[in-house]
Amino acid sequence: MMKMNESLHAFDFERRFNDRAALEWFEQNWGAAFVLSGVYAVFIFLGRIFMKDRQKLDLRKPLVLWSLCLAIFSIMGATRTSWYMFNMVRSHGLRESVCDSEFYSAPSSKFWAFAFTLSKAPELGDTVFIVLRKQRLIFLHWYHHITVLLYSWYTYKDRVAGGGWFMAMNYTVHAFMYSYYTVRASGTRVPRPIAMMITLMQITQMLVGLSVLGLLYLWRNEVHCISTMHNITYAFIMYLSYLLLFSIFFYQSYFKRSGDEKRVKRE
Repeated sequence: MMKMNESLHAFDFERRFNDRAALEWFEQNWGAAFVLSGVYAVFIFLGRIFMKDRQKLDLRKPLVLWSLCLAIFSIMGATRTSWYMFNMVRSHGLRESVCDSEFYSAPSSKFWAFAFTLSKAPELGDTVFIVLRKQRLIFLHWYHHITVLLYSWYTYKDRVAGGGWFMAMNYTVHAFMYSYYTVRASGTRVPRPIAMMITLMQITQMLVGLSVLGLLYLWRNEVHCISTMHNITYAFIMYLSYLLLFSIFFYQSYFKRSGDEKRVKRE
């Protein structure tokens, strides 16, 4: 198959990125994700105890800067990876886009594949603000952070098919999500439908992710559709759990709460 991705424009820093060194690093260090997850869990436990009898910290300006940096990063990543996937689907069709594994080494996308995987570690910092500002920390939040970190680092070293779809979708959703967080952290009131739209995007991401995994399962025995049953199984469990948790969150946040508020007003 002709390497369509070579015809896509790549910036100099993208072409120069050493994806082989990145692969070697993750092959040797992907297990560190378990250590990071452990430290993260301990921080949550001890941090909440430490803050229990203390005044919550404001941290508005640092939070705006933090969210803005992640928003810009996500927008750039979404632009580059989505353009790659769009051209892949347009040029070679859905099957090739799902089975593609050149995403990890293509000039225009290899840096963003690595950056995406690595970024799951600093994104744990979202929880630092929640703990120090004494906000409500739900199960979905920390469960999502830990499982994405573990799966992303585990998967990058194997460079299995489907990664382009998963990363492009996540970058895109995060571009909207962190932009929303930036505006909210600045003190600007955001209309309720915007928050609903972002949660719906997250639910849609899980549905598409499960569909891609279904196709990978069907095509897994093809020579150029590189994946493993272990990876497909882990990803399926992860995406299905996200779908259920985000759906529950959507119902409780936008329907159950509205119903409760209406009952209170009537009473």
